Amino acid sequence: MKKHSKITIAALATVGLMGMAGCASTGNSADGGEKTDLKIAVFNGWDEGVATSWLWKTILEDEGYSVDLEMADPAPVFEGLSSGDYDFTTDVWLPVTHEAYLETYGDDIVELGAWNDDSKLTLAVNEDAPIDSIEELADNADLFDNRIVGIEPGAGLTAAMEDKVIPTYGLDDMEFLTSSTAAMLSELKSATDKGENVVVTLWEPHRAYAQFPLKNLEDPEGAFGATESLYSYGSTDFAESSPKAAGYLENFTMDSETLMSLVKAMFIDYDGNDYGPVVEKWIEDNQDYVDTLIS
Repeated sequence: MKKHSKITIAALATVGLMGMAGCASTGNSADGGEKTDLKIAVFNGWDEGVATSWLWKTILEDEGYSVDLEMADPAPVFEGLSSGDYDFTTDVWLPVTHEAYLETYGDDIVELGAWNDDSKLTLAVNEDAPIDSIEELADNADLFDNRIVGIEPGAGLTAAMEDKVIPTYGLDDMEFLTSSTAAMLSELKSATDKGENVVVTLWEPHRAYAQFPLKNLEDPEGAFGATESLYSYGSTDFAESSPKAAGYLENFTMDSETLMSLVKAMFIDYDGNDYGPVVEKWIEDNQDYVDTLIS
């Protein structure tokens, strides 16, 4: 793997300020020459990324920034970060899920730090399914209609299934369906509503665990890899021209319990697409925590 490009915010701030000394700043300014027109890239269907992006959009706009969110699949997100079309994203999973993208783009983007260290990829089944381990799945494939329901074809989770999990556990004869996260959740809801067995690719933390009666299958061979960390990554332009905002992201931490309370507020307790007021209310209810993010 290429070495991840890690440039300290302090150094980038110095470079950015030197560069701005002789010319006008780009975008409006919330703090001196800081560029404040920002674009956050958000992975389609990844609730933790949607939630944290909305959180940072709201926080940064309260600090005087203008922030747009743009939904995209992982490949164009990493490409957009490397080219400067996006300023940052909050949902890079390492060391497994997005490893291939870091191989390609790691030298052209900036790691802003890990904000959660207890996430993992999984195969999940309905809570009352007759198996408890992935190693039991091949022999009981007929109980699950001989299929595994996946998410997007280009997702790191899909690659982990195809490259590691399926060959490790001899699941080649099962149909591995890939489409979208939304389609997977629809299949999951339909099966659990009907009391049918279902097996899906999933990850924790995810709102599905609060919505549906699920359990993770044990992975005795460790095919999914160890626990993962969630990182924020930015473009080099972002780190140089918005060092204050980049510094906020560098110091960002959020445990899974706090994350899931935000996800629950946005996607379970609320049925709609206007997340702004929901996030503002969550911030109000969690003000002490939010204050630590910009202190």
